[in-house]
Amino acid sequence: MELLRDSIPMVFLAVSAAALYSRAVSSRLRPGIPRLAALLPVVAFLAAAPLVFTSAVVRGTAAFFLTWLGAFKVALMAAGRGPLDPALPVLQFIFTASLPVKLRSHGDGRPGRVAGAAASKARSVFLVSCAVKIAVMAVLLHLYKFAGQLHLYIRLALYGIHIYCFLDLLLPCIAAAGAALGMEMEPQFDRPYLASSLRDFWGRRWNLMVSAILRPSVYDPVRARAGKAAAAMATFVVSGLMHEVMVYYLTLRLPTGEMAAFFLLHGACCVAEEMCARRWAARGWPPLPRPVGTLLVVVFVAGIAFWLFFPPLCREGSEDMMLEEWAAVAAFFTGAGQKLLPYDLR
Repeated sequence: MELLRDSIPMVFLAVSAAALYSRAVSSRLRPGIPRLAALLPVVAFLAAAPLVFTSAVVRGTAAFFLTWLGAFKVALMAAGRGPLDPALPVLQFIFTASLPVKLRSHGDGRPGRVAGAAASKARSVFLVSCAVKIAVMAVLLHLYKFAGQLHLYIRLALYGIHIYCFLDLLLPCIAAAGAALGMEMEPQFDRPYLASSLRDFWGRRWNLMVSAILRPSVYDPVRARAGKAAAAMATFVVSGLMHEVMVYYLTLRLPTGEMAAFFLLHGACCVAEEMCARRWAARGWPPLPRPVGTLLVVVFVAGIAFWLFFPPLCREGSEDMMLEEWAAVAAFFTGAGQKLLPYDLR
């Protein structure tokens, strides 16, 4: 199936070669301008690599892995920071550089390995979570057949659930592959649907790999110079700009600014929420019940997403194109499953 094979092996080999070059250069050059100059071609390559894909889904996923996270990791390594370390073994270095993962470290800085009992429990939770996500995505792909009959807001809500299930299925599967190689990965999501505040949602529950990259590259340097509020706003501005870049890779259209506005608004609301929370606590008022806070977060995030996040992804035929690609994915796996069944159950 072209959607699934779509130059992936060749790009993976090229990315692996770029990672090995980055590791060799960083082993010989100290952090600073010389190392940055030597690594700039790798950053440029990571920005260009996703454009070889014809599938919007594959191109967008590769852009997230390589152009955003991969390029930021390499840039941080040029400064001697971030998850990449030339002292890492070759396989762990390639895995960390090319995929949205972060090795869990022990107190001495060594990459962690999965303990027996913990691994068994985590494996059970992982399998149940994957089964639920697969079932939900199967239902969504079936509902997409009737997309033309669904109200716009219902479709957008389904797309939001789809994005979460896709990422929370794909990223743990990558982490499981790392665990099979003896590497312990930090979690990527922590039940974002239970967030009790916007700060809880963005900082501790949603897409934690992005938070782990933006914290050392944007938040910490700005906070050291201008304080927490400026650091939070700067982080959301950079996130918004990178999401505009992701929209370009998905749709191959110039940015409209809506995605940047989405994250700028969320950044301002997080700063305001922090100020209000401090004043609320100073007055001795009890905190909001957690269910109420969670409901407010869900309503706010969904409402702003319907307004600013989804429109750039859905206009000018992009919605139909991505629905066709996901229908092709569903057809591929349905056909593969039928071939694996010993009997025709129809």
